[in-house]
Amino acid sequence: MRTSAHVLVLALSLLVVVFIARLVALRQLRSKYALLWLVSAVLLLPLAAVPSLLDDLASWLGFKYAPDLLFFAATGFLFAVVMHFSWELSRLETRVRLLAEELALERARRHGTPTQGSGR
Repeated sequence: MRTSAHVLVLALSLLVVVFIARLVALRQLRSKYALLWLVSAVLLLPLAAVPSLLDDLASWLGFKYAPDLLFFAATGFLFAVVMHFSWELSRLETRVRLLAEELALERARRHGTPTQGSGR
């Protein structure tokens, strides 16, 4: 990789870090997710800065073509992110349903509407 490409990768990485910090400051991204993306960026920086590192790591792990290692790792990472988001979404759906039920019961009590199973 040429020096200009190294500088471009480093500049883009810095922009990503600033963008993530801004999203956290504006409370549009929770810190636990910001940490995930910042750690990912930090782990990829050495690979961008020293391209031979990917070749050495791929060779050590038995990959014949270095970009295959990057593709394999990226696919695994994205699979883990999707699984985490699916788990989080399921948990939040359950919580919203319970809160909606509690709100409906509270409104029914407040307005004197009989609820099912109350025996009225």
